[in-house]
Amino acid sequence: MSSASSSAFAAAGGLAAPRSPAAPLSSASPQVRPAALLEAAPSSSSSSSGRLLAAGLALGALASAKKLRGVAGLRASGSRAGRRSAVARMANTPVVAGIVITGGAAGVGYAYADEFVKRGHRVVICDIKDPSTAVNAIRKKYEHQAAVTGTIDGTMCDVSELDSINQLVDFAKQKIGTVHYWINNAGINGSRRRFTEIDARTIEAVVKVNLGGILLCTHAAMRMMEEQKGVTGHVFNTVGSGVKGGGTPGYVAYGATKRGLPQMTDSLVAEIEKGVQGYDIEPTPGKACCHVLSPGMVFTDLLLNDSTPELRKFPFGVLAAQPEEVALDLVPKILKVSGNGKSLEFLTPDKILGKFFQRFALGQKSEYIDDDGNVIKVPGAQYNDSGVRILYDGMVGGSGR
Repeated sequence: MSSASSSAFAAAGGLAAPRSPAAPLSSASPQVRPAALLEAAPSSSSSSSGRLLAAGLALGALASAKKLRGVAGLRASGSRAGRRSAVARMANTPVVAGIVITGGAAGVGYAYADEFVKRGHRVVICDIKDPSTAVNAIRKKYEHQAAVTGTIDGTMCDVSELDSINQLVDFAKQKIGTVHYWINNAGINGSRRRFTEIDARTIEAVVKVNLGGILLCTHAAMRMMEEQKGVTGHVFNTVGSGVKGGGTPGYVAYGATKRGLPQMTDSLVAEIEKGVQGYDIEPTPGKACCHVLSPGMVFTDLLLNDSTPELRKFPFGVLAAQPEEVALDLVPKILKVSGNGKSLEFLTPDKILGKFFQRFALGQKSEYIDDDGNVIKVPGAQYNDSGVRILYDGMVGGSGR
């Protein structure tokens, strides 16, 4: 894999976030490292033997991982603790949940909202631009489906401004009452350029939205949740490129902001569970828990803007997914989350290895990117200039992934 492709892989979202520390691998268990396999993956000009070797490595690692996880799963399922944990998760999942999604007018944020509404939940989305068109699109989609009882409302919000966030909190309380899940999805990348070629104001904006905005939104969400008597709320911080610490050339500011989110989340988890040394833990009517959310590579403006044919062929054409695919996978995981400090990921190691095997061993072509690196456009669908599929009439690029 070329250094350019490796950098692009990181810049596009890299591997999924680390698994929750609550479920560590045994020290005796071999750990699957998709990143190492990715570095060894052949380019489009590699020989067939090289492709088969990479696929064999991927398949062998995948089989080993599944075997280890299968044994662990049998042990857990046979234990009383495992059964109690499953019952507790079901009991903690509200029948009708209240959800706030920042950056919800496009991309995966919009797809999350659609999926939550379809499942009967109450949703508030916000975006830097007026999200009313997105809200109306989801309402119209389900207006004649009596089985769909979910609701959606939206408001403008600049997540880098405290007053705007406070207005969002008030709006959410008014529209959905109790907020069970808050998803910090808003983010910008500032374009793919050399660091010194980017305007300083753009760098400032990336930091204010991606790091400052998540800090402020999490602060506001946690305070609100702690006031909700008898309710445990969950805040999800979306990670992306740079989260593992690898370099992200072309996205220096973006990668730096994403690198800080796991540390921020870990610090909050420690505070929630153990408090701050020297200070008493003040009891609150409700509780707020914090988690990491990793959607991986998603075909949105954030991924495709400024991309090249080579980047679109690999890694995008192998690993990226459409927003609704990600939402269909992650929304159930969000609704089932329990405890604190979990890491929910779409692009899991198993998925990465499986995609490698399909591409390099079976020779399966991407359903989204052709051999020349162009986006494959589905007949009847609409696309913007970057090749992003339009999810609803009137969709414009929002502030989300």
